[in-house]
Amino acid sequence: MGERVTLRPADDSDPPRFVPWFADMEVTRWLGRRSAAALYQELDFFKKVGESKNDIMWIIDVAGATVGGIGIHEIDWLDAHGVTGILIGDKSYWRQGIASEAMQLRTRYAFRELNLRKLTTEVYVDNVASRRALEKAGYRTVGIQKEHFFSGGGWHDKWIAEVLRADWEKAQPVTVAAG
Repeated sequence: MGERVTLRPADDSDPPRFVPWFADMEVTRWLGRRSAAALYQELDFFKKVGESKNDIMWIIDVAGATVGGIGIHEIDWLDAHGVTGILIGDKSYWRQGIASEAMQLRTRYAFRELNLRKLTTEVYVDNVASRRALEKAGYRTVGIQKEHFFSGGGWHDKWIAEVLRADWEKAQPVTVAAG
């Protein structure tokens, strides 16, 4: 739980919330999705993630409102890394720092609770808001893949980034114990 954001497990009320979000081309333009999702597809996705040993997903709530989802996927427990993703589906919560706070909570959980060593992600280079939020959470550029996604009638480059636990730990504020 953060200042404004709560990450919680999904429940049966959540898959139907994602259907209209995935039908909104403004919401999905940075996801590389080529079509909307039907309810049965969302139910199947939530079931698979819920049963997976290598995926963790939370629902993002703000003041009791469900606004999106965030996760760590493809977790490699032996080599201690995973791939991250996020969706703020409720556009009324865009540009309010919700994604940044959710990413910071996810990163802390990955390193402090799951004992992962590294998180990686990829986004469209043009998705400046996501890149900024990821950089605030400690992600640093690993590389750019040129013309990797085709969307909106054109090719787009992919930004690849990672955050290492050692670097993230160094950036955390030092707390002084009361005594």
